[in-house]
Amino acid sequence: MQDLDRPDRPALALADDPLFARHRADVPHPERPERLDAARAALARSGADLSRVELRGRDASDDELGRVHSGRYLERLGHLAGQRGYLDEDTYYGPDSVAAARRAAGGALALVDALLAGEACFGLGLLRPPGHHARPDAAMGFCLLNNVAVAAAHARARGLGRVAIVDWDVHHGNGTQEMFYDDPSVLYLSLHQSRFYPGTGAVLELGRDDARGATANIPLGAGAGDAVYEAAVDRIVAPLIEDFDPDLLLVSAGYDAHERDPLAQMRLSDDGYGRMTHHLTRALPRGPNGRLILLLEGGYDLVGLSGGLGATLRALDGDVPEPPPGRPLSARHAEELEQARRALAPFWKLG
Repeated sequence: MQDLDRPDRPALALADDPLFARHRADVPHPERPERLDAARAALARSGADLSRVELRGRDASDDELGRVHSGRYLERLGHLAGQRGYLDEDTYYGPDSVAAARRAAGGALALVDALLAGEACFGLGLLRPPGHHARPDAAMGFCLLNNVAVAAAHARARGLGRVAIVDWDVHHGNGTQEMFYDDPSVLYLSLHQSRFYPGTGAVLELGRDDARGATANIPLGAGAGDAVYEAAVDRIVAPLIEDFDPDLLLVSAGYDAHERDPLAQMRLSDDGYGRMTHHLTRALPRGPNGRLILLLEGGYDLVGLSGGLGATLRALDGDVPEPPPGRPLSARHAEELEQARRALAPFWKLG
């Protein structure tokens, strides 16, 4: 429950559940229950002075999931409950995986409800399985149900006019993009390693029809570190959020762009995640007290996951490390940011 002795402390709503650890493969796999242990350790050790609202677990209903997933796909998942196998070459399921996926999507829903009820200004979902690759009609890339998309659609159904999603996972969130590609009420922004799995997320993927410009992709070459990501947030992401003026900001919080991560080639540090988070909170319509929900996605080095998430939480509390001096961008990364700015300039005020 929330610590009422310190009403001045920012409140963090937390969605976590023992069921998430029961989603496991029968062979070694990068997306493993130990990731949650690392995330929970970050929460315990972060030092962030955030009062906590721990939410009761609930499952997402078919109607709630059906806002972004097809009935045919949900029926197929239902038949897999209690079984073991693979939905694609990367995406396993075990006896408890479908139940865990429904509970994870339900956790995302509960966080939206908690923030709309004024119980907290920030939310954190330590969710497994992750979600941003899950497509309307298919699992993909370790993901069964698209947690962040379920949350965004729920916020819209609850009456919010505009929802923004920032996806800083190292992989492009193709499923999330697909679900909102023709929806101007949901702004999807992705920073991701380019020419990398799943192969989507080019700068000219901008949305369809009335939603042109509501998809914003910032593909970055391998080796991008703190300076590149912070420049991307300063020059593109934060101005878009300020211009869009969302009622809620959701973050697909993957920590696989960390310099320690074995599945990618980016160079973000713990402090880099903290500064990115700080820039996002400053762009919120209500400033540091705006509504922001972080939903765990990737991050496959346990030390990197824990360190990055810890820095994120400290940034929510206003503890932001100073950037090191003298960090020029490479010509390649500077040009990548400029290409993204040019693609988006017809739709947004970018300064």
